[in-house]
Amino acid sequence: MLYARISAERIGVLIGPEGTTKERLQKATGTRISVDSTTGDVTIDEAQAQDPVLALKAKDVVQAMARGFSEDRAFRLLDEDAYFEVLDIKDFAHSKNRVAQIRARLIGTRGKTRRLIEELTGVEVSVWGHTIALIGGTFEMAIAREAVFMLLRGSEHKTVYRFLERKRADIKVYQMGF
Repeated sequence: MLYARISAERIGVLIGPEGTTKERLQKATGTRISVDSTTGDVTIDEAQAQDPVLALKAKDVVQAMARGFSEDRAFRLLDEDAYFEVLDIKDFAHSKNRVAQIRARLIGTRGKTRRLIEELTGVEVSVWGHTIALIGGTFEMAIAREAVFMLLRGSEHKTVYRFLERKRADIKVYQMGF
C-alpha cells in the first residue's frame, strides 16, 4: 500500500468528472485507488499492478495533482523519462511575508517567470501553497531546478532568464541525442 494526501480543494481534480480521472489512473498503473474525501487521505493498492514502477508513479501523479498540476500535466509522470520534484519555499524564506514574496518572484508578473522556465526547459512548473513542483526529464529538470534555486536565493530575474537562454541550446542538443 502506498499513501498520499490531497487537500479538499484538489480532490475533484484527482477524481475527475464522474470518476474518469481516477479510473484512467487506475487503468494506466494497474492500481486500486481510494480517496477519503473528508481527510484527503489517498490509498494506492498496488497488489494487482503488473509493474511496480508504475504503482510508484501513480503516487507521484496523485502528489502532482495535490501540488496544483492539471490532470494532463500530472499524467506526464507516467512517461518513462518523467520525474517529479517538490521544493519547499519555506526552506529559503525566514518569515511568512518572505514566502509570499518568493512565491511572487517564482511566478513573475502575469506568470512570466513560470512560463519562461516551462518554455525554455520543457519542464512543467506549479507554485502551490509554500511549494514549487517540477515535472520533467532528468536533463531538463536539472536546468529548471537550477533556475528555481537562483530565484529562491534572490538572483535577479534577468540573470535567471539569461541562464535559461544559454541552456536552451544545451537542451536542444541533448534532445537530438548528441
